[in-house]
Amino acid sequence: MKLHTLKPAAGSTKTNKRLGRGQGSGGSTAGRGHKGAQSRSGYHKKFGFEGGQMPLQRRIPKFGFKNNEKIYYKAINLDVLESLAQKTKVSALNLQLMMDNGVIGKNDKVKVLGRGELKSKVTVEAHAFSTTATKAIETAGGSATTVK
Repeated sequence: MKLHTLKPAAGSTKTNKRLGRGQGSGGSTAGRGHKGAQSRSGYHKKFGFEGGQMPLQRRIPKFGFKNNEKIYYKAINLDVLESLAQKTKVSALNLQLMMDNGVIGKNDKVKVLGRGELKSKVTVEAHAFSTTATKAIETAGGSATTVK
C-alpha cells in the first residue's frame, strides 16, 4: 500500500448534481420544483415562517410585564463585606474595591443586606442599604454611605 494508491471505499463517495447546467443535468427547474418563492433566486425564508400556517410565536398567548423603570440591585450581604474587609485589610469598602475583587460587575447597582455579621469598623459605599444592614454597620463602628 502506498499513498498514491489510496482510494475511498467503493460506494462511500458520490459526485454532486451539477444543477442548472442544461437539460442533461436534471431538467429545466434544477431540482427547485415549479414556480413559487422557493424557485426564485434570492429567496430567503423569514425566521419562524411555517409555510403560511400560524407560526408558533403567534399561536402562544402573551403574558407578563417588564417594567423598564425598575432598578435591579445586586445583593451583597454583611458576611461578604466582612470577608472582603478581612482579605483586603482596608477601612473603606467602595464600589471600585468590590469590582476589583470580583464581588460585583461593572454596571451593577449594589444593595447591602443584613445577613451575617460585621465585626470590622468599615465605611461602606453602596447604592442602597437595608435597615438591618445600616444598623449592623453602625453598631460595628462604621458608616453606610449611599452613592448615586
